Amino acid sequence: MELLLKLDIQFFAGHIGTYDARKVVTTVGGVFITGYADGTMVKASKDNDNFEASSSAQGDAVVSINGDGMGTIEITLNQTSPSIAVLDGLANLRSMVPVWVNSNNEVKEVVGGTKAMVTKTSDKEFGKAATNRVFTLKVFDYTVK
Repeated sequence: MELLLKLDIQFFAGHIGTYDARKVVTTVGGVFITGYADGTMVKASKDNDNFEASSSAQGDAVVSINGDGMGTIEITLNQTSPSIAVLDGLANLRSMVPVWVNSNNEVKEVVGGTKAMVTKTSDKEFGKAATNRVFTLKVFDYTVK
């Protein structure tokens, strides 16, 4: 058992992972999104936990399964991004579209869904320097693969 534990620690201690933001691809309505801002490009999260747990005064546990399958994807673009017109247009049309975020890095991750809507057009700021445009998409069949 000790030898196995030593081997596991040595394996993980020597691992050096790599990440490349250029290997993350986001599509909304089949259109590739480009022109991300510096920092976090895309943030994805499930809106609610999969279950809620509670217990009675006597310690009896109850687990309530949450069937809510919605999630939120936030995309942050630079003010000069050509994708702003696409996302503002989808918000104005109130169109239901698929949205997928694919990370083709060392750890492969896919998140999104086939039914999503852009919640509103991005807020606009104009000043001396280019600013960011943030878009929030509500995903009604949020999936993590």
